[in-house]
Amino acid sequence: MIPGFPNAMPVEGFIGGLLIGLAAAIMLLGLGRIAGVSGLAARATGIADTGAPRGIALAFVIGLPLGAFLIAAVAGGVTTKFPVSIWPLIIGGLLVGFGTRLGSGCTSGHGVCGMSRLSPRSLVATALFMASGFVTVALLRLGGFL
Repeated sequence: MIPGFPNAMPVEGFIGGLLIGLAAAIMLLGLGRIAGVSGLAARATGIADTGAPRGIALAFVIGLPLGAFLIAAVAGGVTTKFPVSIWPLIIGGLLVGFGTRLGSGCTSGHGVCGMSRLSPRSLVATALFMASGFVTVALLRLGGFL
């Protein structure tokens, strides 16, 4: 157990990180494409006309929840908590979608793939993602929400 983090799962997190890196490397080396989830989701749904081939995008997007389901089935389930109202999830999802279009990518595209390529745009974007997260947590804690 990690002090201060009684529910931490460092081995599982490490393995998950390796698998994310492997998937990103396969996409980049195999297809020459960035494994950014927002771009792949846009391509899979037909919102975007460019990017990875649509079949690859569909397989990637379908594989995300399918892989999580399989791991949960093998590992014995995952505990989740959702807000009482669905509206925070809907509003948050819309804001994230807007932000990914505005920022030309999402946290996976910039944070995993862009950072590994030392892309200046991704370095700035990831720094802003992190700073926004720190500020949000600090404000929520000050307000007694966390």
